Amino acid sequence: MTTKNKLITASILSTSSILITSLINKYIKLSAISKNILSNATDSMNNIFHWRLGDIHYTKTGYGKPLLLIHDLDAASCSYEWHKLIPTLSKDYTVYALDLLGCGQSEKPCLTYTNYVYVQLISDFIKSEIGHRTDVIATGASSSFVIMACSSTPNLFNRLMLINPDSISVCSQLPGTYSKYYKRFLDFPITGTLLYHIAVSKKSLRDTFVSSYFASEESVKESAIEAYYEAAHLGFSPKSIYACVRCNYTKCNIAHSLKKIDNTICLVGGSNKIYIEEILSEYVNYNPAIEYSILPGTSHLPQLEKPAEFLSNLYTFFA
Repeated sequence: MTTKNKLITASILSTSSILITSLINKYIKLSAISKNILSNATDSMNNIFHWRLGDIHYTKTGYGKPLLLIHDLDAASCSYEWHKLIPTLSKDYTVYALDLLGCGQSEKPCLTYTNYVYVQLISDFIKSEIGHRTDVIATGASSSFVIMACSSTPNLFNRLMLINPDSISVCSQLPGTYSKYYKRFLDFPITGTLLYHIAVSKKSLRDTFVSSYFASEESVKESAIEAYYEAAHLGFSPKSIYACVRCNYTKCNIAHSLKKIDNTICLVGGSNKIYIEEILSEYVNYNPAIEYSILPGTSHLPQLEKPAEFLSNLYTFFA
C-alpha cells in the first residue's frame, strides 16, 4: 500500500471513529433524559427565574416564612435531593428549591463556573423571587456559596443550616496546571463529552451513592440513581459544571467570611462521613457561635437517606 493510500485509509478510519463516538454520545444523552423523571416530579410547581447568565428552574410550595433549599454542587446534583422533605416542610414554610445554574433543569451554558457566579445567583434569587430575609439550608460544596453570600449581603439571610460542608482547606483549593489542561480536554466536543458520559454513568453514580452519599447500601434506591442520571444529561452543556467542579474553579477561601457572619448557623454531619467531626469542629473554631449535630447512620445526604430523622433535627434547630 502506498503512502498516499495509507493516509487516505487513516483519514477514513479517523473520521469513522469520530462519527461513531458522536453517535454514541447522542444516544447516551437521549436515553438518559427520555423518562422525564424530574419534570414529571415537579410539573405542578415549576417556576423560572430569568437570571442574567441563564434561566434558573425552581419550585415554590407551601405557606409561611420563606425557606430556601440549595442542593450540593455536582454535575448530577439537583433539587431532587429535597423531594422527601418538601411535603412536610411546606406545611410550615414557603419552600423554594432551586436547581443551580449548570445543574438539573436549569440552563447549562458553556462557561467557566466560579464561586462568585453562585454567590451572585443566590443573592439575586433571594432579592428577586423571595423578597424577604430567608432561612437557608445548603449541602456540601454549596455551603461555601451561602457563607460568602451571607457575609456580603447579611440582610438577605436569616438562619443557616449547612449539611456536610467541605473543610476550610478543601474550600481554599485553587486550579493547578494539570486541572487547566484537564478542563481543556473535557471541553473537546466529542472526546471530552465521551469522557464525561463515562464519569456520570449509572454505574459511576451508583458507586458514588454507595461509597459516599449513603451510609447503607440497602438504602440506595434505583429511582434516585435514575433521577441523578437524568439530571447529569439535561441541558446544552452539562459537562461544563463537571469540569469546573473537578478542576476547583468553584472553590474559594471562606475563612474570613465565616468569622464575619453573625447569623445563627447550624451544621449537620452524617456519622459515616469521613473526618466529619474534625471538619465541623474546624468551623466552630472559626466561629464559636456555630452549633452542630451528627446524624447516626447517615453519610453525605442524610435528607435523602433518613428524611424523618433529618426533619426532626431541622425542626429542633428552627424551633
